[in-house]
Amino acid sequence: MEIIPKTATSKGPAETFTGDVYVDAIAAPREPDQRMLVARVRFTPGARTAWHSHALGQTLHVTEGVALLGTRDGQVIRATPGQTIYTPPGEEHWHGATPEDFMEHLALLDNADDPSTTTDWLEHVTDKDYRQGAR
Repeated sequence: MEIIPKTATSKGPAETFTGDVYVDAIAAPREPDQRMLVARVRFTPGARTAWHSHALGQTLHVTEGVALLGTRDGQVIRATPGQTIYTPPGEEHWHGATPEDFMEHLALLDNADDPSTTTDWLEHVTDKDYRQGAR
């Protein structure tokens, strides 16, 4: 057993996020047969991911604020602290904070066989689509 040193908080890149987003890695594979990735992700008001999907799905657990989560069919759900949301493999979606509040969630997912294909990042969510979902 060992304590794993904390890595520095990183800022989410502009290519995959709109607004200011901060990521703290919590867990990553340490043995050859492990796949689990866990991160704490903090969004400033109005910040959000770009459209994306995950090869093996993703689970989000909201710990602070109100999360907005959108799908390609136009559905946007709101999730509050303590709620957990599962997105199945391949489903294109986005998630972020409301315009008024910070939001924090834990992101849990498994690496694909080729880790570079775990997340497929797509185009940014338009301000119009975000505003419609934030209503």
